[in-house]
Amino acid sequence: MPTALSVNLNAIAMLRNRRDLPWPSVEGFGRIALQSGASGLTVHPRPDQRHIRFSDLPVIRNLIDDEFPDAEFNIEGYPTKEFLDLCVGAAPEQVTLVPDDPSQATSDHGWDFRKHRDVLAESIARLKKMGTRVSLFADGDGDAEAVVIAKAVGADRIELYTGPYGGCYNAPEQAGPILEALGKTADAALAIGLGVNAGHDLTVANLPPLVKRIPKLAEVSIGHGLSADALEFGMAETVRRFCRACGQNI
Repeated sequence: MPTALSVNLNAIAMLRNRRDLPWPSVEGFGRIALQSGASGLTVHPRPDQRHIRFSDLPVIRNLIDDEFPDAEFNIEGYPTKEFLDLCVGAAPEQVTLVPDDPSQATSDHGWDFRKHRDVLAESIARLKKMGTRVSLFADGDGDAEAVVIAKAVGADRIELYTGPYGGCYNAPEQAGPILEALGKTADAALAIGLGVNAGHDLTVANLPPLVKRIPKLAEVSIGHGLSADALEFGMAETVRRFCRACGQNI
């Protein structure tokens, strides 16, 4: 199966929040993304609501349920009680737990599975009761023991943090070793029955080598690069370009 594309709407929401106006519409751009081939929508509702607002969650849930019943809603966040309560209310198909401090600008590392295994196990158990798939943000450093712990605490998937790989945009000679470490992490996860997602600073240019190295990559979640390209190519064509970069015939 080709790698699925989940479009992260945070950048659209951040632009909207610059004014007390309803545009650009998070719902509207989510609709365009799904109409153009995206398999799902991703949001990361932070406590300060600086991009996605809590009020956006039921809107996106209804958009998927009413118009795109085969699509998935993926919610990212740190597993506080408040975040888990939001997830219960929005009933996403997937929750991606990330180790972010609330003040961070964006995700920049994966979980320390050894240190946080108890809090992860408790959070995953609550999410599993509502039938949600759970993915855990993971450093793609080839640490096979870490993915064993991810499996043990109940995760269904890991999401490889691809920030260092994406950071090689102007130094392609440095991308090879990082890509191989990501691949080895994915190999270890797949070998024990974990699914593998990926996300952070992925682009039309760097996606094909990633998909080639990890042919069973289930899903990529992309926001910043996709939103930037949408300014040039439009949202619909940008989503199609990213789908093709994922190996989809679209």
